Amino acid sequence: MSRSNPLTDRLVTIFGGSGFIGRHVAEDLLQQNARVRIAARNPEEAFTLKPLAKLGQLQFARCDLLDEASVRACVEGSHAVVNLVGSFEGNLMKLMGEAAGTLARAAKDTGAKSFVQVSAIGADRDGPSEYAQAKALGEELVREAFPEATCLRPSIIFGPDGGILQLFAGLISTLPVLPVFAPDSPLQVVHVDDVAAAIATALREPAAHAGKTYELAGPDRWTMMELNRRIATAQRRKRTFVPMPDSASAAFAAMPGTPMGTDQWRMLKAGSTADGDHPGFAELGIQPRPLELVIDRYMVHHRKHGRFADKMDSLS
Repeated sequence: MSRSNPLTDRLVTIFGGSGFIGRHVAEDLLQQNARVRIAARNPEEAFTLKPLAKLGQLQFARCDLLDEASVRACVEGSHAVVNLVGSFEGNLMKLMGEAAGTLARAAKDTGAKSFVQVSAIGADRDGPSEYAQAKALGEELVREAFPEATCLRPSIIFGPDGGILQLFAGLISTLPVLPVFAPDSPLQVVHVDDVAAAIATALREPAAHAGKTYELAGPDRWTMMELNRRIATAQRRKRTFVPMPDSASAAFAAMPGTPMGTDQWRMLKAGSTADGDHPGFAELGIQPRPLELVIDRYMVHHRKHGRFADKMDSLS
């Protein structure tokens, strides 16, 4: 990457940087010669990034997001700050709402030049889920504290090492019959590296994107049922998918110990598609990749014979 890149040798602190999205964002920024600080509750979960960094290019900081002193210590010296924090557990209004405002104030007070708030499609103070409400509150508080911040609202994310594909892939590879919640919900799933590229673009060109909100949706629209069937096809498995009525799936989500809580079910039911009221990838100069481009490759290790599936199928 050319030395003319404005991120070269600049310190970018990524809150929530040890997670699925954060590791991809960090990798993108390291390739652009930025210095990266991973601020997270468990930063050691991102130690796999170490081989990708030059000497002194990567830092790790343990952070308590609800402790303002801890937040300010992690922000200190940053040229730019990215907030990727998201959760379905705990007090969501504090974690994704109030804490986002604390991050933005700390970034402004310590002289950061740009701030990227990663929200979610469907963020709405009157939304059906606490998650959507908390993300909307976070956007509002960030705007108050750091008016030049860029807000990015990605759809449901997929990638080779996490996200919605891997969430369902294990179940589909194991169970011959599977229930499908909210089978008709529309989705525009988006690749994690396209989201990372959008974050990097906003950081490289803060003046061009200051104060704006972008919706990051994939190029294709799928229903939840179609997505499950496509995963099974990519795994070369015959599966029976049973559409669940809303009453049954809502009751299941409300039960303790289930893999999907009520808030997640409400989000799923609402779907995840761009509303067309905000700019998107095109305005960021990014062409998002379709799911079809990568799904077969991502599902190879879930096939019965893994990467030898083609050879075994030809012999059977």
